[in-house]
Amino acid sequence: MKIDCVVLGAYETNCYVLRSSQAAKDCLIIDAGLEADELTNFLKERQLNPVGVVLTHGHIDHIAGVAALRESYPDIKVYIHQLDAKMLTEAQSNLSVIAGGQFSTEPADFILEDESIIDEAGIKLQVMHTPGHTPGGICLYSKDEGAVFTDDTLFAESIGRTDFPKGSMPELLKSIKDKLFSLPGETVVFPGHGPITTLGREKTHNRFLQ
Repeated sequence: MKIDCVVLGAYETNCYVLRSSQAAKDCLIIDAGLEADELTNFLKERQLNPVGVVLTHGHIDHIAGVAALRESYPDIKVYIHQLDAKMLTEAQSNLSVIAGGQFSTEPADFILEDESIIDEAGIKLQVMHTPGHTPGGICLYSKDEGAVFTDDTLFAESIGRTDFPKGSMPELLKSIKDKLFSLPGETVVFPGHGPITTLGREKTHNRFLQ
């Protein structure tokens, strides 16, 4: 798998562009950022074709770029977990007021559940429902690649915030310890913000999880 990271917007959201190989043109996107200009430029410069975008949760800094993606690529499919689905269509719940606006867009094309399998562009990802940051937060696991995309659930030496509406610290810690830490320690972590890490490193060094 070829993984590119494009850091988007004032909140420096990690947007991941996944391809089955360096030569592949079809791609799968994880998260769309607050502003998608850099992402759409990246795609156009490399003549890539995004067939789907998976939203790891419904906060504005991960979903707002969906509008630009849909405009540039009308056939793109949008995925989100069922418990965060309304955050695409309801400005109040996606926290867009914090970013200085009132954002809403069309509903997702596909609604995800725990253990759903996403199969797009030659990429297969297993959905892990990891609530805590939001009720419908998900992580995306590729066993074959030894990689997990951890949303705003787990960061390098940190964890996601739970002080937003419907956040829950007990749920977040349970999601990390019961689900993410059940994966092999050498699994590479690609978080929603900040640098990559490994699950083994976070088990040992993350002070929030000791």
